[in-house]
Amino acid sequence: MRPLIIDTDTGSDDAVALVLAAASGLADVRAVTTVAGNVPLETGTRNALISLETAGRPDIPVHAGCPRPMTRALSSAQHVHGQDGMGDIGLPDPVTVPRGAHAVDVLLSLPRRLPGELTLVTLAPLTNIAAALLRDPALLTRFRHVYCMAGAADMAGNVSPTAEFNVWADPEAARVLTQAATPDKVTWIGWDVSRRDAVMTPADQRRLEEIGTPLASFAHRINRTVADWARDVTGLAGYDLPDPVAMAVALKPDLVTEQEEAHVDIALDGLTRGQMVIDRRRTAPPPNLTLVRRVHEAGFKRLLFDTVAAPLPRLIG
Repeated sequence: MRPLIIDTDTGSDDAVALVLAAASGLADVRAVTTVAGNVPLETGTRNALISLETAGRPDIPVHAGCPRPMTRALSSAQHVHGQDGMGDIGLPDPVTVPRGAHAVDVLLSLPRRLPGELTLVTLAPLTNIAAALLRDPALLTRFRHVYCMAGAADMAGNVSPTAEFNVWADPEAARVLTQAATPDKVTWIGWDVSRRDAVMTPADQRRLEEIGTPLASFAHRINRTVADWARDVTGLAGYDLPDPVAMAVALKPDLVTEQEEAHVDIALDGLTRGQMVIDRRRTAPPPNLTLVRRVHEAGFKRLLFDTVAAPLPRLIG
């Protein structure tokens, strides 16, 4: 099992990604760190605890991090995920509580203790990661690999005409990461991938309901407000799952069917705030990111359905 650290702003699609990591049998989740994004920090931390408890893994430590972007006020996505970030379905409070160490300290300390062993998966604005990089510019080299649900490589946005929410929410943090990244260490899976290869159609949604397990019901019910938003705003044939498809790539990299290396910068202001600026000219600077462009849709959905249909893991001790 691949040892992971997961950084999340736990809204409903992050919660499904946490379920994939915690219950698929493919990952050894060492820590979950939370950051403000989809919802305020306290709400996202609560949702991470709920998700791990639902997946049968209340033992995984959760550490709260940065409560706002690096230089901006928080702009949440509660109009997409619900006021509680989980579809406003009235989930009970978690039994577990977050650990005391700050998320940024965890992101710095764990890879130093285990250099080259841990994979980092980010599902959120990159504030925690940037804060850690400012303290340790070599941080990314200490991970085995870093997978980010970030950006839209085709410049078709979900929060603005050209930007994806995680990058738009804290573009300064995203730029800090791109300036430190190399394509052998950092892979971005953008909203363009989710929009093409991770849409839960009405038939897929019925299948989740028919599976009938607690995890399947959880994954379906918490995305009800996302389904409404997707219908009204993006026009997709169902709701898409950007964070779960990014997690699936981290767990099973062979799901990737198309990718490229490119030099990427991030626009910071105005109408293009958060847009990926991708330089594909022959005279471009050296590539700094690997960009996933397509994944195997059937393989992703098989992983999702198999995970939510399986018995919950049993903790020993």
